[in-house]
Amino acid sequence: MSYHYILFYKPYNVLTQFSDAEGRPTLADYITYPDVYAAGRLDRDSEGLLLLSDDGTVLHRVTHPHWKLPKTYLVQVEAVTGLPDDATLEPLRQGVVIKGQRTAPAEVELLSQPPELPPRSVRNYHPTPWLRVTIREGRKRQVRRMTAAVGLPALRLVRVAIGPLQLGDLQPGQWRHLREDERQALFRALKLQPERLPRPRPRRRRKPPPH
Repeated sequence: MSYHYILFYKPYNVLTQFSDAEGRPTLADYITYPDVYAAGRLDRDSEGLLLLSDDGTVLHRVTHPHWKLPKTYLVQVEAVTGLPDDATLEPLRQGVVIKGQRTAPAEVELLSQPPELPPRSVRNYHPTPWLRVTIREGRKRQVRRMTAAVGLPALRLVRVAIGPLQLGDLQPGQWRHLREDERQALFRALKLQPERLPRPRPRRRRKPPPH
């Protein structure tokens, strides 16, 4: 029996967990596959690609900054003072200070036109250009805090890639298993052996019957 690796398009307003005491939408509303967990999180108000698995080593390496696995986001921002130029975006490429700590340099590109994504309305009092942002660390709400730090608050954030894995044509709420070529590419990125099998579960010792 092998491990399972699942790609999921987390919709907006869904929690990256399988239960919620307040009854809010969670992964359990979409994924009924047992014993899988998300590699990292997306905020409730963010969308896009999640990797879920029952392979603890992969889950750890995808999220741990030591492995520097890039994550790419499409970010619709509110440009109050007009379209951002290189001078505005350069601090993101160099690293900005958030809560006293400087972020690692990010790859940032201003898109010439909106990306093809499932529609979702956002406020548009000002220009709302899109950025492509790639980071290699994962602090809480990091991309949102980074763009806010340079005067570009995020209106919509969609993760489109985790390392070699792409969101592709998945729609919100859809999921699928990794193809073999995707699994191999992920393992190469994480410096793992091509074949990984689950460790056998230890047998529970039965308690001796009472005398």
